[in-house]
Amino acid sequence: MTLRHNWQALPGKAWRWLAVPVLAFAIDLWMWHQSILRIGPGLATLLANAQVFFMALAGVLLFRERLGPRFVAGVLLAFFGLWLLLGADWASLPPQYRGGVWLGLATGVAYAAYNVGIKRTQALAGAGRARVPVEQVLCLAAFGSAVCLGAIGWAEGEAFRPPSLHAWGVLLALAAIGHCLSWILISRAMGALPVALAGLLLLAQPIVAYLLDVLLFDVPVSPRQWLGLAVSLAGIFVAGVRGRQPPLPAQEP
Repeated sequence: MTLRHNWQALPGKAWRWLAVPVLAFAIDLWMWHQSILRIGPGLATLLANAQVFFMALAGVLLFRERLGPRFVAGVLLAFFGLWLLLGADWASLPPQYRGGVWLGLATGVAYAAYNVGIKRTQALAGAGRARVPVEQVLCLAAFGSAVCLGAIGWAEGEAFRPPSLHAWGVLLALAAIGHCLSWILISRAMGALPVALAGLLLLAQPIVAYLLDVLLFDVPVSPRQWLGLAVSLAGIFVAGVRGRQPPLPAQEP
């Protein structure tokens, strides 16, 4: 951003809304990684994407978006598939595993708050004379979240130094591809799509995460779980082909 000379002053309202994604993303990442430790990356990511429910609700309440019956049916179908993927009887699961499931679902609430906060901050930042770039909003949100996560790590007594060069390489790759490039693409998409549809399309993330979990870590998968994966994909398709609706005028908060 500095090399491109694009830094712009943010309006006061944009700064206030920026606090939402800053806190929400820090909470999201903390709960998500705690869930990963308990139930694995594939299922933790699937559960985190309960965010589509909260994204859709936010779209209706905050942005006056309309949810058609095909969209609702697609979301229900997608999450019925996720329920099939969960598999085992809840009562038979160990307490730590059940705690990981609840953390994964709670991650979805924070994830939705982050997405809505970024969308609203971008809208307010672009309303002035000089349009603030998406990258600047993401940069400020990322640094704010990093400060919050650093405080959480310090309070928990975590080590801040990666143990090897290999670990450094993994972290840098995650930062450049997972947290930088992917969020630039997602944020640009959210600026052009209804918030509910953007959240639904992000369901591709947990599906791929689940497949990679199975392939890379040799996770055993039952026929019921493969059926759940297929049902989830069907739900994404059904909701993604819904009819286009006329845009509604923007409202001040």
